[in-house]
Amino acid sequence: MHGTIFTLLKRYVQTQYDHSTWVRLTESVGLSAADFDHKSVYPDEQMYALVGKASEMAGIPASELQEKFGEYLVPDLMYMYQKLLQPEWTTLDMLEHTENTMHRKVRQEHAENTPPVLEVTRLSEDELEIKYVSERRMGALAVGIVRGVAAYYDEADRIAIDPETSEDGQRVYIRVRRLTAAE
Repeated sequence: MHGTIFTLLKRYVQTQYDHSTWVRLTESVGLSAADFDHKSVYPDEQMYALVGKASEMAGIPASELQEKFGEYLVPDLMYMYQKLLQPEWTTLDMLEHTENTMHRKVRQEHAENTPPVLEVTRLSEDELEIKYVSERRMGALAVGIVRGVAAYYDEADRIAIDPETSEDGQRVYIRVRRLTAAE
């Protein structure tokens, strides 16, 4: 997994708790509390260990932690990829174009990095479906990112997000629709 995600996880833990929590977390899974290099790629198992232990320490399910972390990631991700964003985009537009803009750029710049492949189908002007399939089994992170994108575009109260996740978290179907005034 890309080092940027580890760096942002560190900041998330420090923001939600404190630096000493990050140190205890990394030490408890056998890693150094030293900074992860945002340009490197690290084994997925390190992220699994960190998320698993963090959820245990926080007393919440790992999927809930992943979702909260996914929401937290969005402002930084949008800042990193701002040159690829179109000013007229809304939540649905951003989600529709993620695979062919941001994920394509990540793959071009970091051949060893493999963000999940998103298959996005625009069902109508106000609705789309995202098929997330990844052996990383971090579908809840994807759901959190979708929620974060809606918040980023100031549409969180006007966007319905309905995820269906397989038991192992490897497959997630996320239906996203803009609510009508009557809803």
